[in-house]
Amino acid sequence: STQSHGGRLLSLLLLSLTLHLVVIMPPKKAEVEQKIILGRPTNNVKMGIVGLPNVGKSTTFNVLSNLHVPAENFPFCTIDPNTARVNVPDERFDWLCEFYQPASKVSANLTITDIAGLVRGASQGAGLGNAFLSHIKAVDGIFHVVRTFDDDDIIHTEGEIDATRDLDIIQEELLLKDIEYVDARVDELDKIMQRGIDKSKKFEAEFMHKVQEWLHQKKNIRDGIWQMKEIEVLNAHQFITAKPVVYLANLSENDFKRKKNKWLPKIHAWIQEHGGGPLIPYSAVFEAKISEMSPEESKQYCEEMGVTSQIPKVIKTGYHALNLIHFFTCGSDEVKCWTLRDNTKAPQAAGVIHTDFEKGFICADVFKYADLVELKSEAAVKAAGKFMQKGRDYIVDDGDIILFKFNVSNSGKK
Repeated sequence: STQSHGGRLLSLLLLSLTLHLVVIMPPKKAEVEQKIILGRPTNNVKMGIVGLPNVGKSTTFNVLSNLHVPAENFPFCTIDPNTARVNVPDERFDWLCEFYQPASKVSANLTITDIAGLVRGASQGAGLGNAFLSHIKAVDGIFHVVRTFDDDDIIHTEGEIDATRDLDIIQEELLLKDIEYVDARVDELDKIMQRGIDKSKKFEAEFMHKVQEWLHQKKNIRDGIWQMKEIEVLNAHQFITAKPVVYLANLSENDFKRKKNKWLPKIHAWIQEHGGGPLIPYSAVFEAKISEMSPEESKQYCEEMGVTSQIPKVIKTGYHALNLIHFFTCGSDEVKCWTLRDNTKAPQAAGVIHTDFEKGFICADVFKYADLVELKSEAAVKAAGKFMQKGRDYIVDDGDIILFKFNVSNSGKK
């Protein structure tokens, strides 16, 4: 009948509308999973300078820190690791100091350790191998110095200069140390599982077999794609090959000036074949020379040579390789950089200043460095609506200018 036909049409129309509504309904807001990165979960991290003996590590360290540690031409002259904190160059910090004219200026810094030269067989204890490898294990990232310069006065432990062979030696020694560690850990966990002592170790025991297989294939931990739960396990063990590496190719002063060296393309190709990473060509001799000059003399010499110091780039690259950023607190009393790991939320950023700030966190007043530069005053930033009040879920950006508000009573203080 016409009525039943009309009813069917109405039902079809309603079904069509329902389906249409299902399609256009917005999805539920997904929970943003916070990424866990490889490495110790702390802001107090450091880089170690690694390489074969007599490749220019200690000269580089001297320049980086202006601390004169022994740099004699002797394979094992650097026995105890020398550590220094170096300022991280930042034009934003310089501008803020000029703008606020503070009584105190505190820049971001990077801790760098000079580790004595590794030699072939170090993983089995050759040279001073075991002590050096434990020092490498204690740092969070590696500056790998590789020698490309010829100098008859500076002996090479392997004889002739061969940059890719040297890269292979260091890579092999670090990998062997990780293999030695994982083999022992797998044996230990297998015994625990067989005895049924600790069921909570089941995931780690299974995963460590996967790590063991990966390392025995001569692959670095940092080059793997790992799940969040797996990264938590890896971070508990601090594998050497999990650490980020910045490669420093040490050239002669003449090659640095010419911006040419036969080993550079080969080093670049080697790095690409071994997981990639930043490569910075520099000359330790050149850097040492200009570090002894006055700023005026150094500037003039660099202009004459047609080159610039690579040390600021080395420091900044190491800083960012460790996933470090910083925010600023600013005023007439002090302009200060506060270092933290990238992807840190506001309460934890407040905790970098003082644990009470994190415990009693209320909110963070945030504005951007670029807005202050453009608008010329904090008042103008506020007037333009660029002064933001952020809560607990705000992830701090590199270069944010922040004022934290916190409740003293919430922090446990009376």
